[in-house]
Amino acid sequence: MYKKSKYTDTDKMSDLICDNYPMVLVMSRFGIALGFGEKNIGEVCSQNNVDTDTFLTVVNFLIEEKAASIDLKQTRFSLEGIITYLHNAHDYFLNFRLPHLRRKLSEALEECPQDVAFVIRKFFDEYADEVHKHMMYEEKTVFPYVKSLLEGKKDPKYNITIFRKRHDQIEMKIVELKNILIKYYPGNGSHLLNSVLFDIFETEKDLATHSLVEDYIFVPAILELEKQ
Repeated sequence: MYKKSKYTDTDKMSDLICDNYPMVLVMSRFGIALGFGEKNIGEVCSQNNVDTDTFLTVVNFLIEEKAASIDLKQTRFSLEGIITYLHNAHDYFLNFRLPHLRRKLSEALEECPQDVAFVIRKFFDEYADEVHKHMMYEEKTVFPYVKSLLEGKKDPKYNITIFRKRHDQIEMKIVELKNILIKYYPGNGSHLLNSVLFDIFETEKDLATHSLVEDYIFVPAILELEKQ
């Protein structure tokens, strides 16, 4: 990362992506495609009907990696925009990232002893199932609840604290999977398996940043909305 100050709407979108390549995922989750030329962030967001303040809130938060630094009273963003971002992230993980990783892992395990391959696939499938349950709960319960709040309707039987208590950490399964591959896989160090392991690390990191947005932007904003 080369830029020391926060990104603003006048910075070029291409500079943001080139200096912080993980932000290409953030950009896509706001529904922004590549091919924006020399346009600045504000122009690109406007052309894609994306709230610029919301986009910059997520970008600067993730780049700075200072979870406690978010001051909701000083930060402008749209909860609807955050929901769109989280929903698109769910779609990416469930319908692309995890299935793609599963296929790649299966290919890498073709020459592995069947008993070991079975255990590895089992750990991966259990992990993917936990991620799926977590995200579908948000889609079916949390997001509709928040949208109702935004319309001025409050469910007396539910609040965001319930979600926070259910917001279980799902990292342990993927840690176990990594340990099996690193310590016990009886392979020959194939390029494909190493590539799969790298992808698992990247997926774990991506899911962790996804959780940060939920924990330090999404949930606190809903708590404030509930008070109103």
